Amino acid sequence: MLRVSLLKRRTGFTLAASFAAPTPGVIGLFGRSGSGKTTLIDMIAGLLPPDEGEVQLTGSVLTDTQRHIAVAPERRRIGYVFQDSRLFPHLSVAGNLSYGEKRARAVSHYIRFEEVVELLGLGPLLARRPHQLSGGERQRVALGRALLSQPQLLLLDEPLASLDVARREEVLPYLERLRDWLSIPMVYVSHQFDEVLRLATYLVLLEHGEVLAAGRVDEMSLRPELRAVVAPDLVGAVLDGLVTAVDTAGGTVELAIGSGKLQVSLREVTAGARVRVQLLARDIILATEPIHGLSVRNALRGTVTEITPEEAASVLVKVDVGGPIVLARITEGARAALRLAPGDAVWALVKAVSTRGHAFRLFGAPARAL
Repeated sequence: MLRVSLLKRRTGFTLAASFAAPTPGVIGLFGRSGSGKTTLIDMIAGLLPPDEGEVQLTGSVLTDTQRHIAVAPERRRIGYVFQDSRLFPHLSVAGNLSYGEKRARAVSHYIRFEEVVELLGLGPLLARRPHQLSGGERQRVALGRALLSQPQLLLLDEPLASLDVARREEVLPYLERLRDWLSIPMVYVSHQFDEVLRLATYLVLLEHGEVLAAGRVDEMSLRPELRAVVAPDLVGAVLDGLVTAVDTAGGTVELAIGSGKLQVSLREVTAGARVRVQLLARDIILATEPIHGLSVRNALRGTVTEITPEEAASVLVKVDVGGPIVLARITEGARAALRLAPGDAVWALVKAVSTRGHAFRLFGAPARAL
């Protein structure tokens, strides 16, 4: 468990943030620019002293202002990956990685050099200098250096912010591999919701220096506090589905979602894997009876639990599909024509399914898939 309760006052801005998140896993620290995300993780790392508060990681106290405890940054065993890679320009990739190893001389090396090279695909780059690398490659090396310091916590401060879309897509799969193959707790800072959605297992929503809400990603995807921060087109339910069948030739899998099934396009997944999907509210059509003769292949039977008015004469409808909740955005006119009300049986027709995070290992299972 990572427990954080910190206060920092600056001219024109006060950060007063508290949360307790389960570990291992990826804690997504999400919020608009200027919400205090970097200030918060700098205090977790010990780089910035808080005015008041405490930080605990798996029972170990790193900061406690009341008891005058402030473990030095170099003794916290926290790896920090910044927006810019901050590699040593005079060292090769291998030399930069070895620097991370040297920082961990006093602790047991549970992550080996060879593992990191394989995990992050750094083999072909070992002899190069930083100026010979792309932005995505430099961030992969920075990740490797942080891992080889044998951290008990990894902090990533918008590590993809300086990269273009192509380089971001290059690095994201490696971050997923870190999440799925190692049991190192991570705090991932971003103001890009798609990154957090793809990587995080637990979400902390920060706004104006305060934690508005925190919880599992699937729970948070339904919270009004999150809907107030993300763009309307990104509002939707996040669900974890179990792969029950695989069509290798067609490149599709069948997922068990609540009491129903979804077919999604996904490769390199085996039966029994868990897959995160996002069903955007804009992509859900509601029907009050079974529909036949449509190109839409996915339909989940459920019950309306809540209807919330929105702007532009639309409403957001919550539908229980056998445990999980799906969100659908429809017009007020459509709601009136269907006479929808809580308790009504409906079919949620899914126009598009976005798989997020690909197949991922459940946390708590043994790590080391290398």
